[in-house]
Amino acid sequence: MDRTGLADFLRRCRARVTPADVGLSQGPRRRTPGLRREEVAQLAGMSTDHYTRLEQARGSYPSRQMLAAVARALRLTGDERDHLFHLAGEAPPRGRPATEHVRPGLLLVLDRLTDTPAQVLSDRGDILAQNAMGKALHGDASARPEAERNIVWRYFTDPSARELFPAEDRDRAALVAVADLRATLARRPDDARLAGLVRGLRARSEEFAALWDTHRVGVRRADVKRFLHPVVGLLELDCEVLLTPEHDQRLVIHTARPGSSSQERLELLRVVGLQDLTRG
Repeated sequence: MDRTGLADFLRRCRARVTPADVGLSQGPRRRTPGLRREEVAQLAGMSTDHYTRLEQARGSYPSRQMLAAVARALRLTGDERDHLFHLAGEAPPRGRPATEHVRPGLLLVLDRLTDTPAQVLSDRGDILAQNAMGKALHGDASARPEAERNIVWRYFTDPSARELFPAEDRDRAALVAVADLRATLARRPDDARLAGLVRGLRARSEEFAALWDTHRVGVRRADVKRFLHPVVGLLELDCEVLLTPEHDQRLVIHTARPGSSSQERLELLRVVGLQDLTRG
């Protein structure tokens, strides 16, 4: 517990909240900027003495319920609430819902990556956005039914999804996908949609169920991946995974080593795009 940091943070947050912000009367002769200590204590349902001790960097450890009440009283944002918990030596509350809205700035970065495959994924594995090269490598997710836009669901329920990977790489890809999904569920155990995805996969895929029962956990990070593209052939690409601040979305970028045969094939893929060279 960082008593000094907690005390300073509470004082600064209290000073910026006005009585009007929390439905209290301004009253005469108010010299204190923001709320008084007794007002914060009243709003949080705790004793003034206990709250005062927190601001004076002394006293007992606050409970999680008390921290949550103080966060509400001081009108803290989600990030500020999490910071308050960290200062008190507690893990922030879990269960913040994931968003499917991709920030405009992230979409701008995606569109500017014109020579390398990239896509934005949710931490559940839903494809939220792709650039042109991402569609050329992985296929256009927007053309698929909604359920099949989830890379984990498709990998374990559609055999054609595995054709993009060399046969000797497919078991590892399956294990990585399951371990990452389990890590996501651990962060958001109350996410009904995520839990439903896991239940559906366990029911549809014996392989997924067996891997899930091994309880392997691992967030998907940078890696080297091989793709067996039907037009340009084998690609060995460096995979970089960039997380959003909330960690519920990832920008996944695949690049080829300079001077490699994969770079030449990736350039061919950029030229070919989504054209099907097997026709005609």
